[in-house]
Amino acid sequence: SPALQLWCRAPLQAMVATQTELEINARLTQSTLLLNGRGLWNRVPVDDPETPCWVGLAGKDQSVAYIMADADLAARLTPQVMLDEVRLRTVLAGLPRRDVSADVQLFDWPWQVVNANETALISDWDDMQHIGRSPQTISGCHLLASESIRIGAGTRVKPLVVVDAENGPVWIGRNVTIMPHTYVQGPAYIGDGSLLQPGAVVHAGTSIGPCCKVGGEIEGSIIQGYSNKQHDGFLGHSYVCSWVNIAADCINSDLKNTYGNIRVPINGREVDSGEMFVGMFVGDFSKAGINVSFPTGAVIGFCSSVFAARSPKFVPSFAWLDADKTDRFDAERGLQLAAKVMARRAHQMTENEQALFRCVRQQAMAIELESQLPIEIANAATGVV
Repeated sequence: SPALQLWCRAPLQAMVATQTELEINARLTQSTLLLNGRGLWNRVPVDDPETPCWVGLAGKDQSVAYIMADADLAARLTPQVMLDEVRLRTVLAGLPRRDVSADVQLFDWPWQVVNANETALISDWDDMQHIGRSPQTISGCHLLASESIRIGAGTRVKPLVVVDAENGPVWIGRNVTIMPHTYVQGPAYIGDGSLLQPGAVVHAGTSIGPCCKVGGEIEGSIIQGYSNKQHDGFLGHSYVCSWVNIAADCINSDLKNTYGNIRVPINGREVDSGEMFVGMFVGDFSKAGINVSFPTGAVIGFCSSVFAARSPKFVPSFAWLDADKTDRFDAERGLQLAAKVMARRAHQMTENEQALFRCVRQQAMAIELESQLPIEIANAATGVV
């Protein structure tokens, strides 16, 4: 089979290499198909013997979705070229173009990933038919449409649990624990080693884990690995990154009273999502104290802490927000806390992870300077001067 390689931004290179065990940012020396990492693919292109080089475009703005390159073109493409719009346009000048919007959806915004998750879960399930599932029964539980439920080895599903796959598959990984009085509605994915607390309600379109602890009500959301939302509270149409802790009785809004489009603050400007349902987006290593309410379209940055009763719509990275003031969180102190959080899950923070942590701090400051969006915007949103 063809060799698989990945290109990414330089600060991510060491981490991605460790996570994937693939060759990262290597030079190309032979004919290559390059796929845009922002793509959700319905169909991957195949070689066209009559046209060895061509460009697939997708979306309203006709962004580059993929490039079919012979050895000569591949040698002129590098990660740096791909990140430079002017240089890329020059290298690709004169090549045949094809509209491939039917083959791929290119994500521009994080809420698009959340919204696509339900369909992607169904598609992934259909692609895995070869694994040979069979109907399952568990004493004391109700498995609805059990032929569309897969439960991994070592998983414990306690009595009085309902897993409902009538409207979509439910994939439960290995060594998961689902406590009594829990409801899981498909399509949904519960990753390896995760815990669903008693009374948890997981609605369709949700992906959790691995190694998450979850309670309360979750709807149409993605929670990345090693994050916790253990207690009562609502999380809807949201994306929560890794190593996040959301405390008891936190809730977020994902629908305006006017039923209008939700605007989301992105890098110093508000973007009209064009969507009626948008929740919140929480960066890695961030935390929310008890009883925090988050508005529709809230963005909580990397390594931030929110303890105010009501969060502003935007909380910068490395911010510490309590009831009466907002402070900048010291990066090294944040790094020490992050290492402590990881150690609680038997993970030692590597040098690569530390370097990436510090890099995120630098990038966050650069974005604030470029967008003229200082931390005082959070102060203004909470009435603190």
